[in-house]
Amino acid sequence: MGEVMGFVGAYVQLRPLGGGREWDVAPHSVRRASPEERLKASLAVANNRSSRSGLG
Repeated sequence: MGEVMGFVGAYVQLRPLGGGREWDVAPHSVRRASPEERLKASLAVANNRSSRSGLG
């Protein structure tokens, strides 16, 4: 799962939700995430940040 950052040529550029390196994907391979998928991804990012900061 990634956040759409833009379009380069025939590709969609995605970036991981928690940040990181972008990657190119063919447009036919991209779909909108469901609300459940977005919630799970957001929680995973928050949990990862919490565990890295030593707060968890």
